[in-house]
Amino acid sequence: MYNYKDIKSIHLEVTQNCQANCPMCDRNMNGKGINPHINLDELSLEDCKKIFTPSFIAQLDTMYMCGNLGDPIVAKDTLEIFEYFRLHNEKMWLSMNTNAGAKNEEWWRDLATCLGRMGAVIFSVDGLSNTNHIYRQGVVWSNVERNMKAFIAAGGRARWDFLIFEHNQHQVEEAEALAAEWGCEKFMKKKTGRFITQDSKKKESHQAVDKKGNSTTELKKPDQKYQNNALSKLDIIKNKYGSMDAYYDAAPINCKVKDEGNLYITAEGLALPCCWTAGRMYKWWHKDPTVEQVWNFIDQVGGKDAINAKKHGLRAVFETGIFDNIEDSWSKSSCSDGKLKVCSQKCGAEFDPFSEQFK
Repeated sequence: MYNYKDIKSIHLEVTQNCQANCPMCDRNMNGKGINPHINLDELSLEDCKKIFTPSFIAQLDTMYMCGNLGDPIVAKDTLEIFEYFRLHNEKMWLSMNTNAGAKNEEWWRDLATCLGRMGAVIFSVDGLSNTNHIYRQGVVWSNVERNMKAFIAAGGRARWDFLIFEHNQHQVEEAEALAAEWGCEKFMKKKTGRFITQDSKKKESHQAVDKKGNSTTELKKPDQKYQNNALSKLDIIKNKYGSMDAYYDAAPINCKVKDEGNLYITAEGLALPCCWTAGRMYKWWHKDPTVEQVWNFIDQVGGKDAINAKKHGLRAVFETGIFDNIEDSWSKSSCSDGKLKVCSQKCGAEFDPFSEQFK
């Protein structure tokens, strides 16, 4: 698939912690309690020094913090980790995705200084003062506004990503104008691909709950112009192949991370190709999360310990063969025969909600 020397980009999940309870996030159960399969792990600066040597950082073009389960701004060492990467590579691009609702103004000013012109923050803000909290449950608007303004005023480069639902679609133009007023370089209208069930059926809404399990907002699809175009292809694909599972069996894989030389590191320090493969590890609705197919590939090389870059280093993880094993699975006749299904779901040639988000 690729080798240690081929890696040019790191996607870093620095923490599984977050102050928000977004209903479509795997960290929590539709906004209720914390996913019972995670331990709220977090990478320290010292952990990152073990994983990423100065010579390895020097070969990189980009490092961005995002992750499946947490927000970088609640991690203790996020700023120091960015500074460590910048120290060993002045020209690489550094960025992160965040809900913007934590840390103080001084921290945000220091982050702007560290990132400089070769970096940016993508602010995931899904509405205005009266709507952002509907999806970003637990995020305080006044903190978002204060922190975005502090970062931008200190010279930080900012992008505002606006995830569109029925409840906030009327505010898209107003938010875009506000983004320009605050100094954001870009405003992106994000069309979610998550209005689809686990068995690949379209759904019209998603019921959110609070920490006590009480129903809150029913998240509904926006108008057609703001819907993810890939979802309209579901019926076409089903008619062509007979079912989505038959499509996943047959789909050629256009791997998004292979050609980019992109590697994903989890908050546990595990090295996997991407956030999607890692994202299948801890689905909260499974009593036993290891029923997910990706665990077959992890167990094949010796279990989680074998792919722990914090413990063994990145070179040792590559030597396990897990990346080649995943790529080799793409030639299998079906997912039941060993083809990694999540690869077909996320990088199949004919159905790609991720790439359609900003179109």
